Amino acid sequence: MAKTAMAVKPKKKKNGIGQYILSLCLLIYTAYCALPLILVVISSFTDDTELKKDGFTYFPYKWSTAGMNAILRYGKQLGTSYMVTIFVTVVGTLLGLLVMSMFAYSLSRPQFRMRHFLSVYLLIPMLFNGGQLSSYIVFTSVYHLKDSLLLLILPIMVTTMNVIILRTYIANSIPEELMDAARIDGAGEYRTFFQITLPLMKPTLAAVGFMMATGYWNDWQNAYLYIESKSKQPLQLLLIKIQKSIEQLLSNKNIPAAVIAAMGGNIPQWSATMATALVVIGPVIIAYPFFQKYFVKGLTVGSVKG
Repeated sequence: MAKTAMAVKPKKKKNGIGQYILSLCLLIYTAYCALPLILVVISSFTDDTELKKDGFTYFPYKWSTAGMNAILRYGKQLGTSYMVTIFVTVVGTLLGLLVMSMFAYSLSRPQFRMRHFLSVYLLIPMLFNGGQLSSYIVFTSVYHLKDSLLLLILPIMVTTMNVIILRTYIANSIPEELMDAARIDGAGEYRTFFQITLPLMKPTLAAVGFMMATGYWNDWQNAYLYIESKSKQPLQLLLIKIQKSIEQLLSNKNIPAAVIAAMGGNIPQWSATMATALVVIGPVIIAYPFFQKYFVKGLTVGSVKG
Protein backbone atom coordinates (compact mmCIF):
# COMPACT_ATOMS: atom_id res chain seq x y z
CA MET A 1 0.00 0.00 0.00
CA ALA A 2 2.85 2.38 0.82
CA LYS A 3 4.53 1.75 -2.54
CA THR A 4 1.23 2.23 -4.33
CA ALA A 5 0.59 5.50 -2.51
CA MET A 6 4.07 6.74 -3.35
CA ALA A 7 3.71 5.77 -6.98
CA VAL A 8 0.55 7.81 -7.46
CA LYS A 9 1.43 11.32 -8.50
CA PRO A 10 -0.97 14.19 -7.89
CA LYS A 11 -2.60 15.50 -11.00
CA LYS A 12 -1.61 18.96 -12.09
CA LYS A 13 -4.43 21.41 -12.12
CA LYS A 14 -5.03 22.70 -15.62
CA ASN A 15 -5.39 26.37 -16.23
CA GLY A 16 -8.87 27.40 -17.18
CA ILE A 17 -9.80 29.59 -20.13
CA GLY A 18 -10.33 32.48 -17.74
CA GLN A 19 -6.66 32.50 -16.70
CA TYR A 20 -5.55 32.60 -20.34
CA ILE A 21 -7.88 35.51 -21.03
CA LEU A 22 -6.60 37.34 -17.95
CA SER A 23 -2.98 36.74 -18.99
CA LEU A 24 -3.74 38.06 -22.47
CA CYS A 25 -5.40 41.17 -21.05
CA LEU A 26 -2.43 41.82 -18.77
CA LEU A 27 -0.03 41.35 -21.68
CA ILE A 28 -1.98 43.85 -23.79
CA TYR A 29 -2.10 46.32 -20.90
CA THR A 30 1.66 45.94 -20.33
CA ALA A 31 2.34 46.63 -24.00
CA TYR A 32 0.02 49.64 -23.83
CA CYS A 33 1.97 51.04 -20.86
CA ALA A 34 5.32 50.36 -22.56
CA LEU A 35 4.44 52.15 -25.81
CA PRO A 36 5.16 55.70 -24.50
CA LEU A 37 8.55 54.58 -23.19
CA ILE A 38 9.39 52.93 -26.51
CA LEU A 39 8.39 56.14 -28.29
CA VAL A 40 10.76 58.15 -26.07
CA VAL A 41 13.65 55.82 -26.91
CA ILE A 42 12.93 55.91 -30.66
CA SER A 43 12.43 59.68 -30.73
CA SER A 44 15.75 60.20 -28.95
CA PHE A 45 17.52 58.72 -31.97
CA THR A 46 15.29 60.18 -34.69
CA ASP A 47 16.41 63.04 -36.91
CA ASP A 48 14.99 66.30 -35.56
CA THR A 49 13.93 67.58 -39.00
CA GLU A 50 11.75 64.52 -39.44
CA LEU A 51 10.19 65.06 -36.02
CA LYS A 52 9.34 68.65 -36.94
CA LYS A 53 7.95 67.61 -40.29
CA ASP A 54 6.09 64.36 -39.62
CA GLY A 55 5.80 64.33 -35.83
CA PHE A 56 6.63 61.45 -33.51
CA THR A 57 6.46 57.97 -34.98
CA TYR A 58 7.50 54.45 -34.09
CA PHE A 59 8.97 53.87 -37.55
CA PRO A 60 11.16 56.86 -38.50
CA TYR A 61 12.77 57.04 -41.92
CA LYS A 62 15.92 58.80 -40.78
CA TRP A 63 17.89 58.10 -37.61
CA SER A 64 20.21 60.54 -35.88
CA THR A 65 22.22 60.80 -32.66
CA ALA A 66 22.24 64.61 -32.67
CA GLY A 67 19.80 64.85 -29.77
CA MET A 68 21.76 62.45 -27.59
CA ASN A 69 25.04 64.09 -28.60
CA ALA A 70 23.65 67.46 -27.47
CA ILE A 71 23.19 65.97 -24.01
CA LEU A 72 26.44 63.99 -23.94
CA ARG A 73 28.38 67.09 -24.98
CA TYR A 74 28.23 68.06 -21.30
CA GLY A 75 30.22 64.91 -20.55
CA LYS A 76 32.25 65.98 -17.51
CA GLN A 77 29.46 68.02 -15.92
CA LEU A 78 26.97 65.24 -16.74
CA GLY A 79 29.12 62.74 -14.85
CA THR A 80 29.45 65.11 -11.88
CA SER A 81 25.70 65.71 -11.80
CA TYR A 82 25.04 61.98 -11.96
CA MET A 83 27.31 61.40 -8.97
CA VAL A 84 25.62 64.20 -7.00
CA THR A 85 22.18 62.79 -7.76
CA ILE A 86 23.22 59.25 -6.86
CA PHE A 87 24.78 60.46 -3.60
CA VAL A 88 21.70 62.49 -2.63
CA THR A 89 19.36 59.63 -3.57
CA VAL A 90 21.25 56.93 -1.67
CA VAL A 91 22.04 58.97 1.45
CA GLY A 92 18.62 60.62 1.60
CA THR A 93 16.78 57.33 1.14
CA LEU A 94 18.82 55.44 3.76
CA LEU A 95 18.62 58.22 6.33
CA GLY A 96 14.92 58.73 5.67
CA LEU A 97 14.15 55.03 6.06
CA LEU A 98 16.12 54.87 9.32
CA VAL A 99 14.47 57.93 10.85
CA MET A 100 10.95 57.11 9.65
CA SER A 101 11.13 53.44 10.67
CA MET A 102 12.25 54.42 14.20
CA PHE A 103 9.51 57.03 14.32
CA ALA A 104 6.95 54.49 13.12
CA TYR A 105 8.14 51.92 15.66
CA SER A 106 7.68 54.45 18.46
CA LEU A 107 4.17 55.31 17.31
CA SER A 108 3.22 51.63 17.13
CA ARG A 109 4.11 50.95 20.79
CA PRO A 110 0.99 51.24 23.03
CA GLN A 111 3.14 51.79 26.13
CA PHE A 112 4.91 54.81 24.63
CA ARG A 113 3.44 57.80 26.46
CA MET A 114 4.11 60.47 23.83
CA ARG A 115 2.76 58.57 20.84
CA HIS A 116 -0.53 60.52 20.71
CA PHE A 117 1.29 63.84 20.87
CA LEU A 118 3.79 62.79 18.19
CA SER A 119 0.98 61.47 15.98
CA VAL A 120 -0.68 64.89 16.00
CA TYR A 121 2.70 66.56 15.55
CA LEU A 122 3.29 64.36 12.51
CA LEU A 123 -0.01 65.32 10.91
CA ILE A 124 0.47 69.08 11.25
CA PRO A 125 2.90 69.47 8.29
CA MET A 126 0.54 67.37 6.18
CA LEU A 127 -2.33 69.80 6.77
CA PHE A 128 -0.52 73.14 7.11
CA ASN A 129 2.43 74.55 5.21
CA GLY A 130 4.28 77.82 5.64
CA GLY A 131 4.92 78.15 1.92
CA GLN A 132 8.00 78.24 -0.26
CA LEU A 133 9.04 81.77 0.71
CA SER A 134 9.15 81.07 4.43
CA SER A 135 11.05 77.82 3.81
CA TYR A 136 13.60 79.67 1.70
CA ILE A 137 14.12 82.32 4.41
CA VAL A 138 14.50 79.72 7.16
CA PHE A 139 16.94 77.52 5.23
CA THR A 140 19.11 80.38 3.96
CA SER A 141 18.94 83.03 6.70
CA VAL A 142 18.38 80.98 9.85
CA TYR A 143 20.13 77.68 9.08
CA HIS A 144 22.62 79.22 6.58
CA LEU A 145 22.45 76.20 4.28
CA LYS A 146 22.57 78.05 0.97
CA ASP A 147 24.37 76.01 -1.70
CA SER A 148 24.50 72.93 0.51
CA LEU A 149 23.68 69.32 -0.41
CA LEU A 150 21.79 69.06 2.88
CA LEU A 151 19.01 71.11 1.27
CA LEU A 152 18.63 68.37 -1.33
CA ILE A 153 18.27 65.73 1.41
CA LEU A 154 16.54 67.17 4.48
CA PRO A 155 13.34 68.78 3.06
CA ILE A 156 11.92 65.50 1.70
CA MET A 157 13.63 63.02 4.02
CA VAL A 158 10.58 62.46 6.28
CA THR A 159 7.00 62.47 5.00
CA THR A 160 3.83 61.85 6.94
CA MET A 161 2.38 59.27 4.57
CA ASN A 162 5.50 57.09 4.60
CA VAL A 163 5.59 57.09 8.40
CA ILE A 164 1.93 56.03 8.46
CA ILE A 165 2.65 53.20 6.01
CA LEU A 166 5.55 51.93 8.11
CA ARG A 167 3.61 52.25 11.35
CA THR A 168 0.65 50.33 9.92
CA TYR A 169 2.94 47.57 8.70
CA ILE A 170 4.57 47.20 12.13
CA ALA A 171 1.23 47.16 13.93
CA ASN A 172 -0.49 44.68 11.59
CA SER A 173 2.24 42.41 10.24
CA ILE A 174 4.82 41.95 13.00
CA PRO A 175 3.62 39.73 15.87
CA GLU A 176 3.63 41.41 19.26
CA GLU A 177 4.69 38.10 20.80
CA LEU A 178 8.13 38.40 19.21
CA MET A 179 8.74 41.75 20.88
CA ASP A 180 7.40 40.50 24.20
CA ALA A 181 9.74 37.51 24.02
CA ALA A 182 12.68 39.82 23.32
CA ARG A 183 11.82 41.94 26.34
CA ILE A 184 11.56 38.86 28.54
CA ASP A 185 15.07 37.90 27.39
CA GLY A 186 16.31 41.31 28.50
CA ALA A 187 16.42 43.20 25.19
CA GLY A 188 15.84 46.93 25.29
CA GLU A 189 13.84 48.95 22.80
CA TYR A 190 16.81 49.68 20.53
CA ARG A 191 17.85 46.04 20.38
CA THR A 192 14.27 44.93 19.80
CA PHE A 193 13.95 47.40 16.95
CA PHE A 194 17.26 46.70 15.19
CA GLN A 195 17.38 42.91 15.66
CA ILE A 196 13.71 41.93 15.42
CA THR A 197 11.50 44.65 13.96
CA LEU A 198 13.79 46.13 11.31
CA PRO A 199 14.68 42.81 9.59
CA LEU A 200 10.98 41.93 9.35
CA MET A 201 10.24 45.29 7.69
CA LYS A 202 12.24 44.55 4.53
CA PRO A 203 9.24 44.39 2.13
CA THR A 204 7.72 47.69 3.19
CA LEU A 205 11.15 49.32 3.55
CA ALA A 206 11.95 48.35 -0.04
CA ALA A 207 8.62 49.68 -1.32
CA VAL A 208 8.82 52.95 0.60
CA GLY A 209 12.52 53.25 -0.19
CA PHE A 210 11.91 52.96 -3.91
CA MET A 211 9.27 55.69 -3.77
CA MET A 212 11.65 57.89 -1.78
CA ALA A 213 14.52 57.22 -4.19
CA THR A 214 12.29 58.14 -7.13
CA GLY A 215 11.34 61.38 -5.38
CA TYR A 216 14.98 62.27 -4.72
CA TRP A 217 15.96 61.34 -8.27
CA ASN A 218 13.29 63.53 -9.85
CA ASP A 219 13.63 66.47 -7.45
CA TRP A 220 14.79 69.64 -9.18
CA GLN A 221 12.97 72.46 -7.40
CA ASN A 222 15.17 72.47 -4.28
CA ALA A 223 18.29 72.44 -6.44
CA TYR A 224 16.91 75.28 -8.56
CA LEU A 225 16.30 77.39 -5.44
CA TYR A 226 19.36 76.65 -3.33
CA ILE A 227 22.23 75.22 -5.41
CA GLU A 228 24.66 77.58 -7.15
CA SER A 229 27.92 75.62 -7.54
CA LYS A 230 28.35 73.44 -10.61
CA SER A 231 30.06 70.79 -8.48
CA LYS A 232 26.83 70.39 -6.45
CA GLN A 233 24.43 70.60 -9.38
CA PRO A 234 22.21 67.51 -9.61
CA LEU A 235 21.22 65.82 -12.85
CA GLN A 236 17.72 67.28 -13.16
CA LEU A 237 18.92 70.87 -12.77
CA LEU A 238 21.63 70.32 -15.39
CA LEU A 239 19.15 68.89 -17.89
CA ILE A 240 16.80 71.84 -17.34
CA LYS A 241 19.66 74.21 -18.08
CA ILE A 242 20.55 72.22 -21.21
CA GLN A 243 16.97 72.53 -22.44
CA LYS A 244 16.95 76.27 -21.76
CA SER A 245 20.25 76.73 -23.62
CA ILE A 246 18.81 74.91 -26.66
CA GLU A 247 15.69 77.09 -26.54
CA GLN A 248 17.84 80.23 -26.38
CA LEU A 249 19.84 79.06 -29.39
CA LEU A 250 16.64 78.42 -31.34
CA SER A 251 15.26 81.86 -30.45
CA ASN A 252 18.50 83.58 -31.44
CA LYS A 253 18.57 84.51 -35.11
CA ASN A 254 22.30 85.29 -35.12
CA ILE A 255 23.66 81.91 -34.19
CA PRO A 256 27.41 81.54 -34.84
CA ALA A 257 28.25 79.12 -37.63
CA ALA A 258 30.68 77.28 -35.36
CA VAL A 259 27.86 76.42 -32.94
CA ILE A 260 25.66 75.06 -35.72
CA ALA A 261 28.56 73.06 -37.13
CA ALA A 262 29.30 71.61 -33.68
CA MET A 263 25.74 70.31 -33.55
CA GLY A 264 25.91 68.63 -36.91
CA GLY A 265 24.43 71.48 -38.94
CA ASN A 266 21.14 71.43 -37.07
CA ILE A 267 20.11 72.35 -33.54
CA PRO A 268 18.08 69.44 -32.17
CA GLN A 269 15.03 70.39 -30.16
CA TRP A 270 12.55 67.54 -29.88
CA SER A 271 15.10 64.74 -30.13
CA ALA A 272 17.18 66.44 -27.42
CA THR A 273 14.05 66.75 -25.24
CA MET A 274 13.39 63.02 -25.58
CA ALA A 275 17.06 62.26 -24.97
CA THR A 276 16.83 64.32 -21.78
CA ALA A 277 13.86 62.26 -20.60
CA LEU A 278 15.72 59.05 -21.45
CA VAL A 279 18.79 60.10 -19.46
CA VAL A 280 16.59 60.88 -16.44
CA ILE A 281 14.36 57.79 -16.40
CA GLY A 282 16.93 55.26 -17.61
CA PRO A 283 18.43 54.35 -14.19
CA VAL A 284 14.97 54.25 -12.58
CA ILE A 285 13.73 51.77 -15.19
CA ILE A 286 16.80 49.60 -14.65
CA ALA A 287 16.33 49.59 -10.85
CA TYR A 288 12.57 48.99 -10.83
CA PRO A 289 12.59 45.21 -11.62
CA PHE A 290 14.80 44.57 -8.59
CA PHE A 291 12.20 46.17 -6.29
CA GLN A 292 9.04 44.86 -7.95
CA LYS A 293 8.84 41.67 -5.84
CA TYR A 294 8.99 43.77 -2.67
CA PHE A 295 6.07 45.90 -3.90
CA VAL A 296 3.92 42.79 -4.31
CA LYS A 297 5.02 41.29 -1.00
CA GLY A 298 4.58 44.56 0.85
CA LEU A 299 1.03 44.92 -0.43
CA THR A 300 -0.05 41.34 0.33
CA VAL A 301 1.76 40.32 3.50
CA GLY A 302 -0.09 42.85 5.63
CA SER A 303 -3.50 41.67 4.45
CA VAL A 304 -3.05 38.00 5.44
CA LYS A 305 -3.61 37.25 9.08
CA GLY A 306 -3.20 33.90 10.75
